[in-house]
Amino acid sequence: MATEGSTSLGSSAVEDIMSITPLGSGQEVGRSCHVVEFRGVTILLDCGIHPGYEGLNGLPFLDRVEPESVDVLLISHFHLDHAASLPYFTERTGFRGRVFMTHPTKAVIRLLLGDYLRLLSMKREEDVLYTESELQSCIEKIELIDFHQTISLGRGVKFHALNAGHVLGAAMFYIEMGGRSLLYTGDYSMEDDRHLMAAEIPKLKPDVLIVEATYGVQVHASRAERESRFTGTVERVVSQGGKCLIPVFALGRAQELLLILDEFWQNSPHLQKVPIWYASKLASRALRVYQTYANMMNARIRAQTDVANPFSFQFIRNLKSIDVNAFDDRGPCVVFASPGMLQSGVSRQLFDRWAADSKNGVLIAGYAVENTLAKEIMNMPKEVVTLEGRRQPLNCLVDYVSFSAHVDFMQNRNFITKVDPKHIILVHGQKDEMGRLKSALMLQYRQLPENKRPTVTMPPNLQEVKLKFTRRRSAKVMGTLAAERIQEQTPQEGERVKGILVTKNFSSRIVSPEDLSTYTPLRVGSVTSKLHIPFAGKVLTLRLFLHEMFAGVTETYQQSQDGNDNTVIAAEDIDVENSPITFGLYEQQVEVTMGKSKGTATVEWLASPVNDVLADAVVALLMHAQSSAASIRLTSKPCGHGSSDSNNMDNETDEPASKRQKDENGEDRLRLFHKVLLEQFQQVDAVYEGNKKATFEIQTDCGLESKTFTDGNTLLCTVNVDSIDTISGQDYKISVECADSKLATNVQDCLRNIAIATTPLGAS
Repeated sequence: MATEGSTSLGSSAVEDIMSITPLGSGQEVGRSCHVVEFRGVTILLDCGIHPGYEGLNGLPFLDRVEPESVDVLLISHFHLDHAASLPYFTERTGFRGRVFMTHPTKAVIRLLLGDYLRLLSMKREEDVLYTESELQSCIEKIELIDFHQTISLGRGVKFHALNAGHVLGAAMFYIEMGGRSLLYTGDYSMEDDRHLMAAEIPKLKPDVLIVEATYGVQVHASRAERESRFTGTVERVVSQGGKCLIPVFALGRAQELLLILDEFWQNSPHLQKVPIWYASKLASRALRVYQTYANMMNARIRAQTDVANPFSFQFIRNLKSIDVNAFDDRGPCVVFASPGMLQSGVSRQLFDRWAADSKNGVLIAGYAVENTLAKEIMNMPKEVVTLEGRRQPLNCLVDYVSFSAHVDFMQNRNFITKVDPKHIILVHGQKDEMGRLKSALMLQYRQLPENKRPTVTMPPNLQEVKLKFTRRRSAKVMGTLAAERIQEQTPQEGERVKGILVTKNFSSRIVSPEDLSTYTPLRVGSVTSKLHIPFAGKVLTLRLFLHEMFAGVTETYQQSQDGNDNTVIAAEDIDVENSPITFGLYEQQVEVTMGKSKGTATVEWLASPVNDVLADAVVALLMHAQSSAASIRLTSKPCGHGSSDSNNMDNETDEPASKRQKDENGEDRLRLFHKVLLEQFQQVDAVYEGNKKATFEIQTDCGLESKTFTDGNTLLCTVNVDSIDTISGQDYKISVECADSKLATNVQDCLRNIAIATTPLGAS
């Protein structure tokens, strides 16, 4: 059973900067493209074209981003102002990231961009942004995402798509990166229409909201009122014998308007002789896409699909191709023609032909972008310029009814309030409209305490917005560590937790080494290091130097069986001359072996910071031991005459060398104490009791607290030094008896420091 708690990783605040820069649609409508950078991750949101400019001038400001650094590109929907620059970016830059969009968006984009490329090819060669092969290559790179499907990119980045309601397949993207969250709405609609559902409200509250501001503070009329005005305008034009042009994009709002007008014609017998044309090369293919994805539309369409195809219209005819000059327009008619901004194509040709006749009408049913003919004629100029460059009067009726499926002020404000972000960034709107929306939002939030008010910004293109976030420094305590603390007592603030800190995707947890494999893909391992050092000296030499340098050195003799396994043997069976010997240091964490290979000493240790330092010291000691004077004395052979002294020496070797060396070291240190005292005082008598205990009597004619003695009187101090064996080596108990307490303390401190300085390195 998993148990978990939470702990703080420190009070020091670390700030991260999220950078958001509009490369398009900053205080404008068109070429939507936004770059988001946070904690080493770069995400591009949409990559559209500006319908009011030609060629490269219509692209987003892509020179302000390094394409190679972009990790992922998310396309919200298929409209050209959000997606038409995609092939240029994927094929003509260094972009190597991933591209995601919904299934319907990919299906429609292939049609729309193919048609857009056909229109580009009719213009100057330098205005063509990509070729047919580049478009196909781009389409092959697109990856699909379903609504509510979560895609994880690693490095703490994941995102999922939500229904945006704008057009078929339009998506909002909820992105989590570096422990923070961002919601990008793209274009969205909060209103159910004849075939699409309204946008979703995300369940999670994002830190940052990038939201459209297309209509600013404008409020749409009711849907019934707009439909009545739309059908009434069409009826008025055709009833007086005129021709009604409705410029639309081939896919998107066109299908909604076709459903409205076909239903109106069914209920208006007096109009049924007037033809309605859907003039688009994409007409039949576009409707097939809508039929395929009817399950992603609202309940009304899904119910009709069970009975018949709702996009099989009774009074609307498709025109796959149209020669405007040969088109029979002698009677009244209604024509849906693309593109929606009247900048080129069939809609522009028909407009040039019909604009001078006052009986005719042009009905703008969607949002008109600045610097396009559709926007220009809404201001009712007296004259317009045709595609051929000649000026002609504008006498026809021009009306505007909004069916653009963008939120109005009330819908936008309600959505923002429900989402409740900490930072709001307004995009996709003209500067004036956007400014009014920003003011209205700030007025609303003025009622909140200052520390709870979200920031509201409306950056122009290329203006970077920097948002500061304090890094969340906490970790979950999991497994046995958490269980032990809960069983013992309620964890207290400031209590220390000891374990392994594991951080993945900006989420941290603390576990014990035993639980590491349970809660992480990691495993506990160790590294053993081994070095073979050339060593020409004898075991006696190595023993001397190791005991001088280290305390607690252990010795183990081994014998080799079949040249493979090493077996520890009993002391009485030791062949000192030929058996390999292993010296253990630091509780056997570092081992030095001699005798396995002639002329070589092996140093082996379990890798760790401390053991690595000790191993380096042993290697240096081995190199030094071969050239020192002590080494030469110990490795030289004794005289061969058979004196009694020689026999005594042989007998002495029966005593373990480590004990003999330890005794010699103890006696040397006692004599060192005596020598130091003699350098300080003229008369010091020493009495030695073996090599572990000594008594020193100091006689002096002056003290520190007492005055100088005269008439032959002296101050007597008695120093007792007693050797104590410890795990880490030898320690000394030092006591001083003296009438002058200050002098006694100084003598004791002096000898204590000498004892510490001369103690070999120990396991402690």
